[in-house]
Amino acid sequence: MKQPDFLLPGDLVAIIATARFVSYEDLDLAKTYLKNWGFRVVFGQSIGAKFHQLAGSDTARAQDLQWALDHPEVKAIWCARGGYGTIRILDEVNFEGFTKYPKWIIGYSDVTALHARIQHLGWASLHGQMPLALGEKSQATSETIKQALTGEHYTIEWPLMANASISHANQNAMMRTGRVTAPVVGGNLSLIYSLQGSADALDARGKILFIEDLDEYLYHIDRMMYSLKRSGMLKGLAGLIVGGMTDMKDHEIPFGYDTRQIIWAAVAQESYPVIFDAPIGHLSDNRALPLGLPCSLTVTPEQAKIEVHGKAQ
Repeated sequence: MKQPDFLLPGDLVAIIATARFVSYEDLDLAKTYLKNWGFRVVFGQSIGAKFHQLAGSDTARAQDLQWALDHPEVKAIWCARGGYGTIRILDEVNFEGFTKYPKWIIGYSDVTALHARIQHLGWASLHGQMPLALGEKSQATSETIKQALTGEHYTIEWPLMANASISHANQNAMMRTGRVTAPVVGGNLSLIYSLQGSADALDARGKILFIEDLDEYLYHIDRMMYSLKRSGMLKGLAGLIVGGMTDMKDHEIPFGYDTRQIIWAAVAQESYPVIFDAPIGHLSDNRALPLGLPCSLTVTPEQAKIEVHGKAQ
């Protein structure tokens, strides 16, 4: 898979909103970060626009994304906010300008739909925090965005016992050790599920699949995992990384399984490495993870590690 050029000082970054509305004030910190990193910043017309929940009508948001994709100087597009709405404009945009002037697409959650389209075109993109709420996140959240965009080698690692509510024995029973190097694909589980059967359905065979989600009922997670399993997506993976499964909900009569148990049941019979609790997703610590590019995943009984290789040495 091809990758856009890594960014250099003076390069131009466009901030646009493909989903929910966002104000200029919400982007002050992101603008400061980009300027401190040596980049120039331009805002799209979707910033400050509002149409019900969205940052303008579908047509207006599609036109703004088209402008950013076609812009010959823009080296990265940072989606301002998630929520919902990106999938509504995906088929209204022509990507010929992107292939002529390739650039990094940055975002997560609802932006998963745009990442999937970019990967189908054969290009890498960056799963990372949006500008909204950037100040509420860890220093590593923003630092890894800079490292990924500039081609630095960096490592994401976390201890096995990140979730203290789970006994060591039970946690070890729902993981699989190993080391593998392969391209990473994925993102928000709900979006991956919604893309099933479409032209942008995820092709995960031979790759490391990453999933995360927010504010879903446990039985929804179970339904989505069964869909991925029955479609064959969970066969032939190089590995599975599970990030934040945050603020999950249950009914008065409990579903009976938590997210770890649900996900593990779908892949328990496979042989590839599986690890939970990656600091990626709807979390206060949301590390950036390149999609479409090879990363190395190492899972031991004590810790997990993702190596992002950056520029060739």
